[in-house]
Amino acid sequence: MSKVLIADKADALCEKVLKDRGLDVTVKTGMKPEELKAFVAPFDAIIVRSASKITREIIEAAKNLKAVARAGAGVDNIDIPAASEHKVLVMNTPFGNTVSTGEHAIAMMFSMARMIPQANASTHAGKWEKSKFEGVELTGKTLGVVGCGNIGAVVADRAKGLKMNVIVFDPVMTAERARELGVKMVTLDELYAKADFITYHVTINPATKGMINKDTIAKMKKGVRLINCARGAIMVEADIKAAIESGHIAGLACDVYAEEPPVNHPFFGMEKVICTPHIAASTKDAQVTVARQAAEQIADFLLTGKRTHAVNGDKI
Repeated sequence: MSKVLIADKADALCEKVLKDRGLDVTVKTGMKPEELKAFVAPFDAIIVRSASKITREIIEAAKNLKAVARAGAGVDNIDIPAASEHKVLVMNTPFGNTVSTGEHAIAMMFSMARMIPQANASTHAGKWEKSKFEGVELTGKTLGVVGCGNIGAVVADRAKGLKMNVIVFDPVMTAERARELGVKMVTLDELYAKADFITYHVTINPATKGMINKDTIAKMKKGVRLINCARGAIMVEADIKAAIESGHIAGLACDVYAEEPPVNHPFFGMEKVICTPHIAASTKDAQVTVARQAAEQIADFLLTGKRTHAVNGDKI
C-alpha cells in the first residue's frame, strides 16, 4: 500500500479521498525542516500547501518519493530541478483557488479606493472622521492587469462589471483571448502610463522578480494604486515605500511578502497600505476544491500512473 504524507493543513476531504482510494495516509503538519527531513523516508507522495518547503535536502531524504502535489497554484516552495533529477513528479492545482484569489484582488481594490480598513479602525476607536476618508470611485477608472492568466482573467471580468476600463499586459496572451475577455492588450510601459489601478498576477521568474522598482514606478501615473496578490518577490519593498511617502503611489494593497510571515516589515504602520496575511486563496470553497484535487491527483498517479497538471512532466 502506497504511503502519502499530508504535510500542511488541508481540508479533511484530502485525507478522506486518499483513504477511500485505498492509500495509507499520515497527517503531520507544522514540522520544521529538519523534522520533515527525518520523517519523509517511507512516503511515496507528499501533499503540501505553502508552509512546507520541499527542498533538495527533503527530496534526497525521501528515498521512496514518487510525487509531490501542491494544493494550490504556486510551486515556488518546491525545488523543481531537484525533483526532476530524482524522478519525482510535481503537480499543482492551478484552477482550484482562481476565483477566490481574483475576488480578493477586487476586494483589496475596493478597500483601497474607499479606505475601508482605515475608516473601520477609526470608527472602532470612537472617532467620526468623515472628511479624512474621502475615497475615489472605480467606475470609469483604468485598471491595468499585469499577467492575465486564470486569476487575471477573473479580475478583468469582474472589473468590467464595475464599469472600469481594463487594459492588460501578458506576453503570452493571444489577440483572440483578449477579444474573448473584452480587454485591450498593451505594452507594459503603456499600461504603467495609463492605469489608475494596477493589479499583478504573475509567477516568479527572472523577468518578474523585483519588477516593481523605482524605475518602473517612475513610469506609472502619479497617484496610481497597486494591488499585489501574486508573490512578494515581485516588489522592491523599499522603492515602493519611498514612492508612497513621496505621494507618487497613492495606495498599496498587499497580500504577499518577500519573507513570510513578515517581521518588522517596511509597509507596517503606513496609513496608505492595506496588508493581509496571504489569504487570497483562503476561502472554504477554494480549500475544499484544492484539497480534493490534490488528493485525486496523487491517488491517480500512484494507482494508475495518470498525470494531471504535472509541472515537470516532461522531465520524468
